[in-house]
Amino acid sequence: MPTQIAVIGGGAAGIFAAVTTAEHNPSAAVTVFEATGEPLDKVRISGGGRCNVTHHCFDPAILIGNYPRGGRELRGPFSHFQPRDTIEWFARRGVTLKAESDGRMFPTTDSSATIINCLLDSSRTAGVSIKLNARVKHVGLDDSGSFVLSTHDSGQHRFDRVLIATGNSPNGHRFAERLGHTIVPAVPSLFTFKVNDPRLSGLSGVSFDRVEATLYAGETVMRQTGPMLITHWGLSGPAILKLSAWGARALHDTRYKASLEINFLLNRAPDDVSAAISAERTEHGKRKVHAHPLFNLPRRYWEQLTAHADIEKSTTWSTLSKTQATSLISELAAARFEIRGKGVFKEEFVTCGGVSLREIDFRTMQSRIRPGLFFAGEILDIDGVTGGFNFQSAWTTGFLAGRAMATL
Repeated sequence: MPTQIAVIGGGAAGIFAAVTTAEHNPSAAVTVFEATGEPLDKVRISGGGRCNVTHHCFDPAILIGNYPRGGRELRGPFSHFQPRDTIEWFARRGVTLKAESDGRMFPTTDSSATIINCLLDSSRTAGVSIKLNARVKHVGLDDSGSFVLSTHDSGQHRFDRVLIATGNSPNGHRFAERLGHTIVPAVPSLFTFKVNDPRLSGLSGVSFDRVEATLYAGETVMRQTGPMLITHWGLSGPAILKLSAWGARALHDTRYKASLEINFLLNRAPDDVSAAISAERTEHGKRKVHAHPLFNLPRRYWEQLTAHADIEKSTTWSTLSKTQATSLISELAAARFEIRGKGVFKEEFVTCGGVSLREIDFRTMQSRIRPGLFFAGEILDIDGVTGGFNFQSAWTTGFLAGRAMATL
């Protein structure tokens, strides 16, 4: 009788693991149980419908720096399956990926359907059975040590090995916990900051090429650099999203009440800023301060920044007082904003938390507690920043789990 293998969850990690298992062991019977009628739903909406498959970073030592949780544990797995392997995997199946200027990688078709079709076609070719609208209610063990899955229609199914790849679903956490695993409480990661401040009013869509953002959340202080974007509800962009990821637990503990300091003058010494203002006084003394931004700041933001620094529209560079100049420098180098909540990041929802990493053998993704039980994807306490890193974790852990289930 062929080895019976169950995959709970038809997302990226689950389908990838199922295909890998079937390709490494064609005699195995691999069944995917997907609770909804639409497998790979998160793949479909990723990257605004383009699917940010992975990131153009081929050095595992650098790659792990993009994971607030799980980076250390992924160092070994990335030596076996990393973005270069992901690119080659899809290329062998006729899907070409392209890298954008920021390192994100998408299919050349710019359509997530390309990735979904590739994964589903690979599943069919490999002989994987995908059961849709098949919600698993319970996972247990019988007297012989086989896994028993109960589904919503009261059916029972016995398997030799089981992979749980249910993402951040509470059901998956419950299955793992009942089988002896510790669950690190899940909290949101990768979100925007809600900020109600007159300096941002009416400026949705204004962006900054590179800022230094420092988060103060309780006793936690952390800093990130990168682009920043003003939204209808506050602040977003890579610098903010990175802070939300690394500061996820601290922000949760403070109920998303925290302070944010923005430095628009990266790599500029205070003396350089003062010198730039002095130069404006000397060379363009008759110019209105509010109408002539320094350091290439967006003009709309500059106008509101100068008003916040109590600089009237009639003030020229030559009439700018020392007090006003000091206030202006402070707004440029250390603008303070109060965070009063969190938003979401596009249509995606990433959490930190999940199955404790101490309980997983990262060579195989097998449970250290329950032989024959495997985990992959976001059910683990692993999360990455935006840029394709969460999908890469799914491909990597799915590949290792699939290969192990096929051969152990």
